[in-house]
Amino acid sequence: MSSKKTSREKILEAATLLFHLKGYHATGLSQILKVSGAPKGSLYYHFPDGKEQLAIEAIHLSAKTISTAIKENLSTHNDPIKAFQYHIGNIAEIFRDMEKRTQFKNVPLGLLAMETVFVNENLRQACEETFTMWENLYYDKLRMSGYNEDCACLISKTISALIEGGVTLCFTKKSSEPLHNVNKMIPLLLSQ
Repeated sequence: MSSKKTSREKILEAATLLFHLKGYHATGLSQILKVSGAPKGSLYYHFPDGKEQLAIEAIHLSAKTISTAIKENLSTHNDPIKAFQYHIGNIAEIFRDMEKRTQFKNVPLGLLAMETVFVNENLRQACEETFTMWENLYYDKLRMSGYNEDCACLISKTISALIEGGVTLCFTKKSSEPLHNVNKMIPLLLSQ
């Protein structure tokens, strides 16, 4: 089986990256084609509904990719404090030496979600479903670690909000420090 990526995969990966880094409105279809290296006619062949369809599929791709990373990170430790610190530490690593980076993988959806909340209900809904999916993974880890239902629900939503806010601050400050600060608070948040 060939490991070569199809035009569709190239377009979707380029779109995902650009939507995360530049936002929905600042990302043009011609820019996606340029970054992907895919032929011009392939965009509407694979994504006949255009940019919105491409963005929704990019959100779903991110949801799947980041969900896999969350599961892997949280499974590294039985102790939920260590597991969440490991997970958040891995996200923080994305922002180390930011000035030298040319690509950012597995970056949460904050920019895309904020930008589309009032202008595109389909994209807002896809982002909301993705955030809920990630919160559910945090919830499952907490429940397996003995937290009651209400506590696990509240903490999972809080961790999700802290990560998304931390990512926004990491981009703004061009530093991983905000997520390292979140990590320092995990023992306090998870104390029973």
